[in-house]
Amino acid sequence: MATKQSPGGVQSVERAFTILEVITVAGGEMSLSELSHAVDLPLPTIHRLLRTLVEPGYIRQLPNRSYALGPRLIPLGEAATRQLGPASRPILKRLADELGESANMAALDSQMIVYIGQVQSSRSMRMFTEVGRRAYPHATGVGKAILATMPNAEVEKIVRATGMPQPTPKSASTLKELFERLDVVREQGYAIDDEEQELGVRCYALAVPGDPTRIGISVSGPSSRVDDAFGEKAVPLLQAAAAEIADEARVGGTAASF
Repeated sequence: MATKQSPGGVQSVERAFTILEVITVAGGEMSLSELSHAVDLPLPTIHRLLRTLVEPGYIRQLPNRSYALGPRLIPLGEAATRQLGPASRPILKRLADELGESANMAALDSQMIVYIGQVQSSRSMRMFTEVGRRAYPHATGVGKAILATMPNAEVEKIVRATGMPQPTPKSASTLKELFERLDVVREQGYAIDDEEQELGVRCYALAVPGDPTRIGISVSGPSSRVDDAFGEKAVPLLQAAAAEIADEARVGGTAASF
C-alpha cells in the first residue's frame, strides 16, 4: 500500500494510521516482514512507527514477535461506533420512507455483528432489530456484505472463532457453503439474507465502501414483501445511501441525534 501524504497533513501521523489500517485488514495481526511487503515504507521507518504505537498500547507485540492491534483502540472504536448510528439516522429514515421497510446499520465488532442503528417501517407488520443486538455474521445479510469485503482467510479466522450455528435451516452451515455465498455477494455487489436469520424475513444489505470500521446497512421485512422486485428498487437506494455514509465519515459529517 502506497502512503501518499495529504496536502497539509502530517506525514508521520498518516503513516501510523496506514499501519493500523493494514493490520486491521489483515485480520488484526502481522509480522514485521509482512508489514514491510504491504506498506511502501523503509523497514526502519516501519519499525520506528511500530515502537511509537506500542508504547501507548495502540499496537502490541506478541510472543511470536508479530504485531497486533492493541487495547487502547477499543474505546476509540466503541465511541466511533456509538456516534455512527445517530449520525446516519437521517439516511436510514430516508431509506425506510422510500422503501416502506425497516432500515438498519450494523458493524463488525470483533467476530460478531452488532446493530448500531435502525429506523423502523411504519407498517403494522415489520422487522424490528434492537440496537445493540449481536448476531453471527455468516447468517445475516449485513454480516455477509461485510465479510465479502475481506479475504477468505480472514473470514475463516472469524468463523472458526465463533462457530457456525444455524438460526434457521437456510443458514450456511459450512465454510465451503459460506465462501460460495460470499462469492455471489462479491459478484453482484450486495447481500441477501433469505430467511437465514429468521424464517419469514428477508433483507438486502451492502457494506459501506472504504470504511475501515466495517459498517454495513440493510433494509429488511417480511419475505412476502421483500422479494426480487423489491430488491431491484432497494439496491440502487442502498448503494446511494452507503456512498453518502462513506462521504460523511470521510469529512466528519454532522451528527444527528436519536
